[in-house]
Amino acid sequence: MQPFHQDPYRREVVMARVGHLIRRKQQEIERITRIIRGCFEGAATPTPALGRIMRIILIGPYARRSWYEDRHSLYISDYEFWIVVNQPVFTHESYWERAEKTIHHEVGQTCAVTLNILSKADVKAASAESDHFILDRIEAGITLYKASRDAPLTTDEIGWWRDRQRAQRHA
Repeated sequence: MQPFHQDPYRREVVMARVGHLIRRKQQEIERITRIIRGCFEGAATPTPALGRIMRIILIGPYARRSWYEDRHSLYISDYEFWIVVNQPVFTHESYWERAEKTIHHEVGQTCAVTLNILSKADVKAASAESDHFILDRIEAGITLYKASRDAPLTTDEIGWWRDRQRAQRHA
């Protein structure tokens, strides 16, 4: 375990990456990021390479600092996350169903959350083809998690997610 002040995935550090937002939005984004990491089904799949999330990027109005929330008209900006995984097979929606259900259950009542899954190969192809749609959004987005920089989930966090999922299934 890393010392308190050096842990790059502490709740406060992730929330600081979106420090331009109000505290409630920071907490929602941090919560969604943890759900994405905790519910990814790729690690348990028998494939040649273990499934890993390489990056989680917040894009759209919350990253551009142009978000809005009008409770009177019920028009609220959506959260949009781009997730980059290590293998193309892990972009299939079956690996993300549990994360999407959990996000919808825990955060979905306040606003919509969109998960767009890309593989590392997709990002490399976009770079080779100068696909500015993808490249501009990644560059303008806020990286909330990066595998090469951030700490892995602890066994306590993994166990907590498993216990929570079992309790939800039996409820």
